[in-house]
Amino acid sequence: MKIISDIQELRDHLRGQNRASFVPTMGNLHEGHLSLMRLARQHGDPVVASIFVNRLQFGPNEDFDSYPRTMQADIDKLEKEGVYILFAPTERDLYPQPQEYRVDPPQQLGDILEGEFRPGFFKGVCTVVLKLFSCVQPKVAVFGKKDYQQLMIIRQMAKQFALPVEIIPGETIRAEDGLALSSRNGYLSTEERQEAPELQKILQEVRQRVIELKERNIKTLADIEQKAVAQLTGRGWQPDYIAIRQQSNLAPSTKESLEADEPLVILTAAKLGKTRLIDNLEI
Repeated sequence: MKIISDIQELRDHLRGQNRASFVPTMGNLHEGHLSLMRLARQHGDPVVASIFVNRLQFGPNEDFDSYPRTMQADIDKLEKEGVYILFAPTERDLYPQPQEYRVDPPQQLGDILEGEFRPGFFKGVCTVVLKLFSCVQPKVAVFGKKDYQQLMIIRQMAKQFALPVEIIPGETIRAEDGLALSSRNGYLSTEERQEAPELQKILQEVRQRVIELKERNIKTLADIEQKAVAQLTGRGWQPDYIAIRQQSNLAPSTKESLEADEPLVILTAAKLGKTRLIDNLEI
């Protein structure tokens, strides 16, 4: 595996490779990331991964400085997966000048849910992803469905900018007890780790309640959301949201969308102690 930090060197190595598949990450790799590498191999060749902790998507009180950085362990895992190139730029490599140009997603998609509780997050994500696409110029790029809203925003960005990149979704990988794998799971204490799977269990209950509804309407969906928030709060969590939304655009359901039986998705973000976890479940 070639480890490259310089943009021009990366482009030189990839010149003539018009079927490259790309998996951008922030490192501290786990089985969820590695499953995306395997999926990328099914859709293109060679496989290029990146590791870059992107300062632009962290708020002033978030965990940029303490975000886990495990480069050598990550390199070992990527080599075992047969990744061709690891692009691991420094901030000076990727942002040689202050990144004053930014990609700002539309408010109706970027300022809701995660965007409401992490202002500017998706602007930072879109900016770095667009720049990484420019550096790698892949045919396909793979993103995990655990970050459901991020996946949708990046897919729409690629479409609206007519980028020649197909966005491939990868299924969420979970521990045996149901907890979605995440680099931030390492922040959990032993007791919190035992409690953490309850987040997915409550989503499963929400899903079942929605399925069992004889008649879906906006009020009953809101009641289900509120009950789930109360369940989490009662267990000592600090939920930011549990939201039942349309899969197509993450908008709240309308009378028309319910009558059309639009597919739904449940999304949640909640703090357990000092650790903020996100998850989702499609209906």
